[in-house]
Amino acid sequence: MPTAKTRSAIIAVVLFIIGLLVGASLTEVIDDEDDEEGGGGLTFDDPYEPVIVPSDFVAGVNNTYMPLVPGTTMVYEARTDEGTERTVVHVTNATRNVMGVVCVVVRDTVSLDGSVVEDTYDWFAQDAEGNVWYFGEDSKEYEDGEMVSTAGSWEAGVGGARPGIVMLAHPHVGLTYRQEYLKGEAEDMGTVLSLDAAVTVPAGTYSGALRTKDFTPLEPGVLEHKYYAPGVGLVLEEEGTVRVELIEVRTGQPD
Repeated sequence: MPTAKTRSAIIAVVLFIIGLLVGASLTEVIDDEDDEEGGGGLTFDDPYEPVIVPSDFVAGVNNTYMPLVPGTTMVYEARTDEGTERTVVHVTNATRNVMGVVCVVVRDTVSLDGSVVEDTYDWFAQDAEGNVWYFGEDSKEYEDGEMVSTAGSWEAGVGGARPGIVMLAHPHVGLTYRQEYLKGEAEDMGTVLSLDAAVTVPAGTYSGALRTKDFTPLEPGVLEHKYYAPGVGLVLEEEGTVRVELIEVRTGQPD
């Protein structure tokens, strides 16, 4: 594992701007193929100012690792210390305009032992190169059936929040990228670890999966690994001993 001094030198050398984003530049991407499990403490001093040009985005999202087909519902389950967590992700037919970009609206509902604890509407859009951008969310947390918080909500272009890339058009091992950005509040990042992972979950066995690690400089002790199957999307998320597994995919579901 490189020392902090060595890491700083590596970052200084390999920091570059993704010029392939048509009119939508991500200014903080690190290419560090030797850093497989580190990186949880990465921070950037340079300003993060992605340039969003609405005309450079396309209708819908068809990235092979994150296809968002309206009417598709993906169901996940996990065993946690608190009980059985069930997450239902539904790609709606609705759209939302954020920063002039027409985003696909995805509803994400989390239940714990049958009781809803979180209900979120996420906003995604794909640029002409195939990168999937995350433009914000409207999130509500519940306790005993009552809404208690909207703390996770944010919208790109409002209050200093900026969109980030949640899925690259052309991922390769070692790329680290910002997924969202609101300084001091939302600084999630991802790193590509593998493009040929194999994974088995209740919904099936998948090969050639994209494996990433997700982390945030705000919580250096938290690290997630995610697996995305081509043509399917997210099939497995691991955090410590907890596995959030895809158990079912439904198509043609109404909103």
